[in-house]
Amino acid sequence: MNTQILNEKLELIQWLSTLEDASIIKKLMQFKKEETKDWWDSISEEEKKSIEKGISEADNNELKPHSEARKLYEKWL
Repeated sequence: MNTQILNEKLELIQWLSTLEDASIIKKLMQFKKEETKDWWDSISEEEKKSIEKGISEADNNELKPHSEARKLYEKWL
């Protein structure tokens, strides 16, 4: 692991161990909860259906060439 990141993590641990402000602790807990959410739970039903359709098509060898996908999505690329 990167030494700088390790040092920053240790600094945060030390700071957290001395922290007594309940509001900051509560905010940190909320941040932790939000960061560990499954991204699947935060996308729309339409997005989920689209992903599931793609997986199904891939499982059934119904894949499209990259060039076709690129044409379809080029406005977002």
